[in-house]
Amino acid sequence: MRCISFLLLDLMVLTLNILRPGGTKSVIAENLLLRHQLTVIRRSHHRAPKLRTSDRITLGLVSQLINPSRLKSVSIVVQPTTLLNFHRALVKREYRIRLGRRAQKQPGPKGHSRELINAIVELKQRNPRYGCPRIAETITLTFGILVNKDIVRRVLAKHYKSGPGGNNEPSWLTFLGHSKDSLRSRCVGPIDFFRCESLTLNSYWVLVVMDQRSRRIVGFGVHHGSVDGISLCRMFNQATSGADPPCYLSSDNDPLFNFHRWKANLRVLEIEEIKSVPYTPISHPFIERLIGTIRREYLDQIPFWNSLDLQRKLAQFKTYYNEHRTHSAINGLTPGHCGNFSSPGTADINHYRWQSHCNGLFQTPMAA
Repeated sequence: MRCISFLLLDLMVLTLNILRPGGTKSVIAENLLLRHQLTVIRRSHHRAPKLRTSDRITLGLVSQLINPSRLKSVSIVVQPTTLLNFHRALVKREYRIRLGRRAQKQPGPKGHSRELINAIVELKQRNPRYGCPRIAETITLTFGILVNKDIVRRVLAKHYKSGPGGNNEPSWLTFLGHSKDSLRSRCVGPIDFFRCESLTLNSYWVLVVMDQRSRRIVGFGVHHGSVDGISLCRMFNQATSGADPPCYLSSDNDPLFNFHRWKANLRVLEIEEIKSVPYTPISHPFIERLIGTIRREYLDQIPFWNSLDLQRKLAQFKTYYNEHRTHSAINGLTPGHCGNFSSPGTADINHYRWQSHCNGLFQTPMAA
């Protein structure tokens, strides 16, 4: 009882010194820490002292007022690291309590407008394969409203419900629409090939040419069958028709780019070819990413019958990609706007319309 009374007295003196400026808080705190440790030792009959919850709280509070360099000399029963751990636990608990009270007393804003929420949800419904970053960039580009991808994710988690099955596959109406259309049927950056199969399981080679600065698709060249030097030159001329001749061309170490006719064609056109690092696909990242985008977002979702049908649909995707699809590498602009150094006009979020691309596979908002 005598030790407890001394502890209470020291605690009262310590409280007065905390409230009074210039008090000797550190000395009184050390005294209180020593006496409490003696109380713990006298209470315990075991070899190691048994600390209660009240002991841990008291030691943690007192250690907050003591210089950390003095803990080693003041601590008798417990180690200085133990006291510091007690102090950290108390600080974390205090912060949790404060944050909880602040959340109850000062609620945040009510949220975004109903028009913005409807635009985000409808954009996701019309383009199920769009992710949160692309939706945020499209909203910013179209309406001039700065929206973060985390805001889009929270809005979709609360207001968006996917269709039956929850997949991002095209509907039967879109599929039949593509099938119907099929039956009716100075500095250029990297170039590369990829292969795709038609509905009749015929393989077609596609040559992609893009502008590395603006991420713009320059054009496509399509060929059915094996590729030789003559067909490669024909595909390149088809892809770059209507555009200025390039000064530099970046290609990988594919054997297709080693044909004598191909190298002679580049010399005639006065084009310098730059090779990527052998066996390192990461050294040719822009065109590899573009080919992956074309496969995932377009060719895996639509059917085609022959080379003419494939050329027509790739031309539609080129228009959508260059003029309407936002690109994160150029600050959410479209490749067409980046190349022309002009920003698109903003639309009113209360009055806009939807524009269809690639026979309804993609839909983007625009000014009414």
